Amino acid sequence: MRIISVINYKGGVGKTSVTANLAGELAYRGRKILLIDLDPQASLTFSLIKPEEWKADFEKSGTIKNWFDSMEDGNPISLNDLIYSPEKTKKILEDRGKLNLIPSHLGLINVDLELATELGGANIKQSKRKYLKVHKRLFDGLKSIDKELYDIVLIDCPPNFNIVTKNAIVASDYILIPAKPDYLSTLGIDYLIRSLDELVNNFNDFAESGSGDEVERTIKPEILGVIFTMVQFYSNRPIATIRPFIAQTKSLDIPVFASYIRENKTMFADAPQYGVPVVLSNTISETYRQVVEEIKEFVTEFEKKLNL
Repeated sequence: MRIISVINYKGGVGKTSVTANLAGELAYRGRKILLIDLDPQASLTFSLIKPEEWKADFEKSGTIKNWFDSMEDGNPISLNDLIYSPEKTKKILEDRGKLNLIPSHLGLINVDLELATELGGANIKQSKRKYLKVHKRLFDGLKSIDKELYDIVLIDCPPNFNIVTKNAIVASDYILIPAKPDYLSTLGIDYLIRSLDELVNNFNDFAESGSGDEVERTIKPEILGVIFTMVQFYSNRPIATIRPFIAQTKSLDIPVFASYIRENKTMFADAPQYGVPVVLSNTISETYRQVVEEIKEFVTEFEKKLNL
């Protein structure tokens, strides 16, 4: 079971669309996928669950927030109890693969504040122990999930670097970075890489310093690459005004996917109302087929990177 965080500092870069469609196409190819929505905007959740259904069946006790809350209350529940299999995707997939979800909650943003109150201590050793405990909470929680049940766990992270996001990274084997080829989105990638390096160094320093009674595992999440989304094309290549931003990202010495996903605001904006990722929809018009093919090319490249 490989755990992958999907993250970018900047919102509006197609992060959730990439996560949903990557999961959908992988499941259609026979993979067993678990989605975890850690973004308090809950866009991924509402792409697969209608808001009224979420409010009736999930809000009080069926979200990742409820799991974090249960840890705070001292009456922990298992992440297994929160896994949901969306009916529409299950029907489309039939006997191919599996696509399950642990939903998010609009109040998840408050969880970060609660986790922050747990940090600190009377001495350095105690502070390090608390730091590790808080930041590896999700990693510990994922131990309860049978590794044979899923090939890949995809975590849709918030567009920030708070403690909840850090929990996802500490738990992850890989990092996937969706980005729009513009100034702000690509500028944020450099800051993201620095923040990742700082988190890894801090966590590993504490883990290796013997801050607890047990030897802690160190972390080294690998960056799978940057996938450019919302790309505008002319003559089958990205338009001239955005090519410098793609080149700038490649100069950061991090992997960049050769595949691009072109801009199509109408298709991705309307997708959530159907309750399935675009790649699994049977109602896509010929106008949108090219985008779907680009998503499939990206997924093929993604599989090769992971040696699936």
